Amino acid sequence: MTTTTAPQGRTDTAPPGRTDTAPPGRTDTAPQGRTELLRPDRTPVRVLVVDDEAPLAELLSMALRYEGWEVRSAGDGAGAVRAARDFRPDAVVLDVMLPDMDGLSVLGRLRREHSDVPVLFLTARDAVEDRIAGLTAGGDDYVTKPFSLEEVVARLRGLIRRSGTALAAERSQSTLTVGDLVLDEDSHEVSRGGDAIHLTATEFELLRFLMRNPRRVLSKAQILDRVWNYDFGGQANVVELYISYLRKKIDAGRTPMIHTRRGAGYLIKPGE
Repeated sequence: MTTTTAPQGRTDTAPPGRTDTAPPGRTDTAPQGRTELLRPDRTPVRVLVVDDEAPLAELLSMALRYEGWEVRSAGDGAGAVRAARDFRPDAVVLDVMLPDMDGLSVLGRLRREHSDVPVLFLTARDAVEDRIAGLTAGGDDYVTKPFSLEEVVARLRGLIRRSGTALAAERSQSTLTVGDLVLDEDSHEVSRGGDAIHLTATEFELLRFLMRNPRRVLSKAQILDRVWNYDFGGQANVVELYISYLRKKIDAGRTPMIHTRRGAGYLIKPGE
C-alpha cells in the first residue's frame, strides 16, 4: 500500500492493483504476506475510527478494510461512545480534537465500559507534553498528523497483538514465569502468588519484555524500541511512567521484583 500526504493532515492511499475497498470478510492471509489477525471466534478484527474529518475517516476505514478488518466510524465523541457500545471494537483510532468533546474525555467514557480496548490517538499536536498527556490518560499509542496510512496500520497491528483480542494462526501457547509471577501470552492473564493482576495492553507488553529477559538490565532505549516500536521523540519519561504503573500492580504490598539500575535501566527478578 502506498500513501501520499494531503494538505491539512489528510492522507491518500492507493493499494497496488486496487481502486476499490476490500470487503470486510476474512481472507487467508493479510496484505503483503503478513499473517492475518483474527478474533478468538475466527471473525475479522473490529476497529472503530473516530474523526470529524469525513474524507480522512473514510481513507482510514478503507486502509483498515484492506487489512481484512471490520470497520465502523464516528464523527464525534457521543457517536463514538454509542458505536463502541454496539460494535464492541478490538481497537479504536481516536482523534483528539472532536466537535463536541476532546478525545481524552471520549477515552474516559470508553474506558468505563471497555477497559481493555487499545486506543491509538490521532492529533495535529506534536508537542511531547501532548503525547505524554494522551498516554497518561490511558491511550496506548499516539500518531501525529500528517501521517502515513501504513504507519497507522502497523501501530494498530502491534496494539491488537499486544492486547490479546486477536491471535495469529501460528501462535503457540507460551507461559512466562519469574518467581511467583506468571504471564500467559495466549490468554493475556497475569498473576502473582495466585492473585490475578489486571494490566492494560501496553503494561502487558512491557511486563512481557521484562519477563523474557529475567535478571537482565534493559535500557530505556531498548524498552522504547521493543514496547513502543519507535523512538518516542527521544523522551524516556514514558518508560518511567509505565514502570511506575507496573510496580503499583506487581510489587504493591509484596517483595519488589522490578528494580532500577541507576543510569543503566530496569530489570525483573524473583522476589527475595
